[in-house]
Amino acid sequence: MQLKTIEPENHETTAEELALIDRYWRAANYLSVGQIYLLDNPLLKEPLKPEHIKPRLLGHWGTTPGLNFIYAHLNRIIRNRDLSMIYVCGPGHGGPGMVASTYLEGSYSEIYPEIGEDTAGMRKLFRQFSFPGGIPSHAAPETPGSIHEGGELGYALVHAFGAAFDNPDLVVACVVGDGEAETGPLAASWHSNKFLNPARDGAVLPILHLNGYKIANPTLLGRMADEDIDHLFRGYGYEPFFVEGHEPDKMHRQMAATFHAAFDRIRAIQGQARAGKAPEACPRWPMIVLRSPKGWTGPKEVDGKMVEGFWRAHQVPVSGCREDDGHRKILEDWMRSYDPEDLFDGNGRLKEELRALSPGGERRMGANPHANGGLVRKELIVPDIRAYAVPVKTRGADMVQTTEILGRYLRDVLKLNDINSNFRIFGPDETESNRLGNVFEVTDRVWMERIEPYDVHLSRDGRVMEVLSEHLCQGWLEGYLLTGRHGFFSCYEAFIHIVDSMFNQHAKWLKVSRELPWRKPVSSLNYLLTSHVWRQDHNGFSHQDPGFVDLVANKKADIVRIYLPPDANTLLWIGDHCLKTWDRVNVIVAGKQPEPQWLTMDEAIRHCEAGIGIWDWAGNESGAVEPDVVMACAGDVPTLETLAAVSLLREAIPDLRIRVVNVVDLLALQSQDQHPHGLPDEEFDRLFTTDRPVIFAYHGYPYLIHRLTYKRTNHQNIHVRGFIEEGTTTTPFDMTVLNELDRFHLAIEAIERVPGLEEKAASVVEMLKSKLDEHTRYVREHGEDMPEIQKWKWPAR
Repeated sequence: MQLKTIEPENHETTAEELALIDRYWRAANYLSVGQIYLLDNPLLKEPLKPEHIKPRLLGHWGTTPGLNFIYAHLNRIIRNRDLSMIYVCGPGHGGPGMVASTYLEGSYSEIYPEIGEDTAGMRKLFRQFSFPGGIPSHAAPETPGSIHEGGELGYALVHAFGAAFDNPDLVVACVVGDGEAETGPLAASWHSNKFLNPARDGAVLPILHLNGYKIANPTLLGRMADEDIDHLFRGYGYEPFFVEGHEPDKMHRQMAATFHAAFDRIRAIQGQARAGKAPEACPRWPMIVLRSPKGWTGPKEVDGKMVEGFWRAHQVPVSGCREDDGHRKILEDWMRSYDPEDLFDGNGRLKEELRALSPGGERRMGANPHANGGLVRKELIVPDIRAYAVPVKTRGADMVQTTEILGRYLRDVLKLNDINSNFRIFGPDETESNRLGNVFEVTDRVWMERIEPYDVHLSRDGRVMEVLSEHLCQGWLEGYLLTGRHGFFSCYEAFIHIVDSMFNQHAKWLKVSRELPWRKPVSSLNYLLTSHVWRQDHNGFSHQDPGFVDLVANKKADIVRIYLPPDANTLLWIGDHCLKTWDRVNVIVAGKQPEPQWLTMDEAIRHCEAGIGIWDWAGNESGAVEPDVVMACAGDVPTLETLAAVSLLREAIPDLRIRVVNVVDLLALQSQDQHPHGLPDEEFDRLFTTDRPVIFAYHGYPYLIHRLTYKRTNHQNIHVRGFIEEGTTTTPFDMTVLNELDRFHLAIEAIERVPGLEEKAASVVEMLKSKLDEHTRYVREHGEDMPEIQKWKWPAR
């Protein structure tokens, strides 16, 4: 089989130009090695001494020369074609190369003037790398031009595609390391080409960088034959171009020619689509397979052991440089092999003929505004939530699918922002299932593969992105947000755990970027978790897990928010609020099944703005007298069961003074010094009292409520009921009974916790226990909940 390689003569590049690119590449490699090793003597004006070497050598060399090679050639194609391009660095620890390349082009020193383009600046550049008070070893938020954290192994390509959606003039060059290519998310990410519309989106150029090894083993793709690699990626729908070897002269010629061919292909695909002549099926986008030695241009061997082209080049190829004269000599010879006098002038400034190789201004990849998305972000246009308000004339009387109301609102967000093309909805094949189907009145699901006449809501121009991979949905959305747009992600609650690590990394990115004044705010990442634990009665135990919010609550306080709206009007306010925020992760948990409606829109607005509130209409405390018990709730089903329990108690024990507190902003439970939304202690004490029992019905795992309130005065009297890892395929109410969150258990606990009440109300407790027995018998005989449960309404008082 003939593989696709491009002969240099087909795309002529002069020997002089290639020689300059080689020198530029050597400069980037020199700076990369210096960052890993040196504290001082940056231009090797004297022989290396122990005190010139860092005491702790941290960093990764193996992937770096290949990354620098790609960067240098991308600079050339940007200049030649006046392209707007960003560089997504997939290899986890390519930080030395990304910092070196942005320093050479000047964008680094513009952002960090203290790292000047001279000897002193180079010394600081070297010293700060992987050093206390300095910068990380990967392409982190501190790195100009980066939208991808180096620790996010597996997500580079999906971030690249997210950046390209609705960015017609942008090219995203994405380097995928062959270690990263072994991950599941990356393997799925290749299918993103089926969602990229060349008529309205930008382009992604994947560059699979095969250097053969990861930390201590060969890589799977690195050992595959070229023919098999070609078959694999043609099967994914790409047109692979191969660049292979180790001799710099030949590799430069191959890469220059291949980039010309790849960008010719991209231009042809986009030109055809934008002229209205797009083919029926997906275009076959180009990709590049670059095979180069791991640790290319570094030491061939150290202590008689192979290094270049082997896994020993992965991190620090020669490690004893401070204390071992022989190792220090290897390092010095290595660095001098790049001939720094040929690259930098006597003051440490890159020579002018090499500076001219970088693009100018915002065409530099480290200065492209799309990689600092807040610079190009436009405010989202949103409608007035009152237009979608659910009338509440009698509390709890009407059953409404809460998320369906939100779907109407999102439909109009899409409509209002259609001209801006800056808002998309993401979800794993569940938009309709999650009752957000109203959005299909104004858009479709985007789909670039063949569309059959009987297909429903599929089109090339859809703004809903569905694929049965939470990894892809999350990664697309992150790339979309980080390049200045807005989005919304709905998912089954139990399966959002699939992206736990992606959420972690995005939250860390936001935490760090908020501390960098040059990073402008980006739109918040908004989750709607629905089909939740309490209504997964049909799918069973595997689908019952509310623990994602526990993970979210671990993050830096000002980065995360968790909302538990009890009905449609509160969900409308929260959804609208979250779409208007920036630099946060907002998690909304709301059921999709019909449920009672409690608050008018005006009440919902006041309640959500406060975050926590007393529902006076539900309790029966009088005047300034403290209640006997506080019945608290957070979440739609816990709210329903709490109100049902209160109704039972008020009827059976009329003189019991009950206060009902609903929590919609979960992190308001924390103290004010722990979270910006935390209630002051005096306000918390006013709501929950300082000494009365609190029966707290919570949507998730009970521990989280204790964790959030442990510093409060009355914490020892807060008794939480929530999901205790009991579940199965059963009825909705039986799910609450299995976890002791139902109205009967809540009422019994209230009686048991109020001092002296259990003895007085023993008959009530027996009645409630008999109801539990009756329920158990009934559901096992009839397969549905008792009529009194199904038809229960909040009694009008």
